[in-house]
Amino acid sequence: MQNQSKWAIDPSHTKVGFSVRHFGISETDGFFRNYAALVFTEKDDFSDLKVDVTVQTDSIETNDHQRDTHLKSDDFFNVEKFPTMTFRSTSLEATATENEYKMHGNLTIRDITKPVVFDLEYAGTVPQDPFGNTKAGFFITGNINRQEFGLKFNVLLGTGNLAVADKVKINIPVQLLKVA
Repeated sequence: MQNQSKWAIDPSHTKVGFSVRHFGISETDGFFRNYAALVFTEKDDFSDLKVDVTVQTDSIETNDHQRDTHLKSDDFFNVEKFPTMTFRSTSLEATATENEYKMHGNLTIRDITKPVVFDLEYAGTVPQDPFGNTKAGFFITGNINRQEFGLKFNVLLGTGNLAVADKVKINIPVQLLKVA
């Protein structure tokens, strides 16, 4: 067995993003600017990856100040009472496709913790970038139901569509920097 490696997120090459249907006819996307993660592995192929992520909920950005303010309110994240959301991996399950996994973990939003499963693709490792750093890349995708986490605001439109869909698509391209 190899020594455990510690990795940090490279924030200039990582985006904690999401998208959600708006009025049932389009999608609105956004991301969180501030987050931190502890990532550990002992294997070069990351098949034993362990992740612990904390996201600052008040760092949400959707390219619309009024919407961002609403998302920070009690209708959604209530950033004053719940300043962070967290994800802690519990296991990594190999799939039939090489370098693709199901990452199981616990997601906490508004102090509601639920088990979730995200698709994780290990894109590879660059053992030495132009600055002498070792980096690894991943793509994390999946869906959550925002209602299950207490993000309950909604309006039913005359068309029968919801103003904001319950399903939130998670899209997180990640680049890690080896730190130890």
